[in-house]
Amino acid sequence: MLALPQEIAAACAPLFEAVPLTSAMPRLLGTDPHHVQLVQEALRSPALAGRPSLAAGLWLYVDDLDRSHRICQGLHDSTGAYWHMIVHRREGDFSNSRYWRSQVGNHPLIAERPDLDPDLLIAAAEADRGRNQPELVARQREEWAALFSWCASQVERPE
Repeated sequence: MLALPQEIAAACAPLFEAVPLTSAMPRLLGTDPHHVQLVQEALRSPALAGRPSLAAGLWLYVDDLDRSHRICQGLHDSTGAYWHMIVHRREGDFSNSRYWRSQVGNHPLIAERPDLDPDLLIAAAEADRGRNQPELVARQREEWAALFSWCASQVERPE
């Protein structure tokens, strides 16, 4: 499901082995951060150095919404807005998530994967009311995997 360049896949392998995508982000709303040390180790890899969009995604993967949010606030592009939208949705701050969705605009990933439809996922997560319906959790994981893979395929330049 993840399409990552080999060096990024290798840097993330210990984390993805400890927490496979099929068990990551088990709730629509964030839970307590876990596997923090594995993310810190991955982020020390040269493959991830200077890649804040990937760091934001990895912190979301382990439910550390605060760290992901801090990174998103420094990303002033549609990708940063996309991660920011997800952070606020996972916090249960749906109005703020909708605001950040408006800042995402026509992100290339949305054009590539219109099936992800972030607007529908925000509405569905809000309507879920803590039930964590398996199909919504699966969509959340699919969205994360698509955005993380998209970010990994990009060459990031400092702003």
